Amino acid sequence: MGEVVRRIGLSLGADLCWPLCFEHIVRKLDLRVPVGGDTLRFEVERVTIEPFDLQQPCRYDVVVDRLTHWYHTSREWIKKSILMNDLYVFNNPWSVQSNEKHSTYCAMMQLGMPIPGTWMIPPKSYEPNPDLKPTLARYAKLFDVSKIGDQLGWPLFMKPYDGGGWRAVTKVDHAEAAWKAYEESGKAVMHVQAAVKDYDRFVRCIGFGPQTHCVLYEPSAPLHDRYTMKPEAEFLSGADREHLRKVTLTINSFFGWEFNSCESLHKGGVWHPIDFANPCPDSQVTSLHLHFPWLVKAYVRWTLFCAAYKRKMRKNLDWAPFYEVAARDLSYEGKLDAYAAIADERFETARFDEFCAKNLSHLDEVAWEFFGTGEAKEAVRLKVAALFPPEEVERFTELFWSRIGEWRRRERA
Repeated sequence: MGEVVRRIGLSLGADLCWPLCFEHIVRKLDLRVPVGGDTLRFEVERVTIEPFDLQQPCRYDVVVDRLTHWYHTSREWIKKSILMNDLYVFNNPWSVQSNEKHSTYCAMMQLGMPIPGTWMIPPKSYEPNPDLKPTLARYAKLFDVSKIGDQLGWPLFMKPYDGGGWRAVTKVDHAEAAWKAYEESGKAVMHVQAAVKDYDRFVRCIGFGPQTHCVLYEPSAPLHDRYTMKPEAEFLSGADREHLRKVTLTINSFFGWEFNSCESLHKGGVWHPIDFANPCPDSQVTSLHLHFPWLVKAYVRWTLFCAAYKRKMRKNLDWAPFYEVAARDLSYEGKLDAYAAIADERFETARFDEFCAKNLSHLDEVAWEFFGTGEAKEAVRLKVAALFPPEEVERFTELFWSRIGEWRRRERA
């Protein structure tokens, strides 16, 4: 037995800040993990985009994927490497490709989650197709979108069924506005969803493996202020936090998404999940700021755990255990407990916690020190420079850096 290297690949797009921080922290951890008589070391590389032989080997044990949802060449290389080389990847590329927001609403409604009432409507216009005219003439029924609004109640939201980045989401207050939004929707297939009126909290829960982090969210604020800085204890009770943890892990384990976020609205003692198909959630310091160090640490923990134990990819999504629970005569909270137990088993929560306790007890200190260095500030500046006008780079670099400084202060409080 000897020293064995586990290779971690980062499949990246426009990501700048978190990969730099991830790489620095993994190096500073300088891990030597004993597993099965071997001593494991870890190397991090960035995955390149190039032609590939379907039968070529894969040099990585784990790939962190930030491209599958939009860049097809990398997605197909990942699929090939899972099928032929036993690569471990998060998230499951087949699930990311096929399970859009529509599928997630259907599944979680069936599991009993209090999702707001939702309709799908046909698109307003279509790509030319020789079969289109006879198909619509024979089978398409005329409908009045305002009648759907009357049934769901006003206001409502019209948004693409496959969603993504708040694209084309329109708040609709009355029938005239509904028709206008539909006329402007073009070729998109849309959802019409009831609003949760007069909610008192909007919380985004980020899930990363069995790790969760809840943030009070302000959707009407500028992007850099939507993740508020309010401490969790000021807007969530322990019971609410545990409830959102179970909801998030249920969704993530159901769809094979180890990194995903779940948005929920609270009203009258009920948490309503409203948007939870986000399997490549925002990882940028320019939106996460105070919460960015938590995310980087979550990346580090889950990636190293998966690499160390050569975690096996769940190639098929097995939904039967969840539906068996859904069919039982249990309260919603009872079902949620059972769903969460399935999630904890699939995410190997107990084994993960043990791994972190044995091998990553110094991560918090390493990360706290790193996020006070010039290297960390430069990672922030690079991301700001990529997104903001030149005249605003210094101002926003200092803003986000000060918020990371506030995180460091709270960690020592």
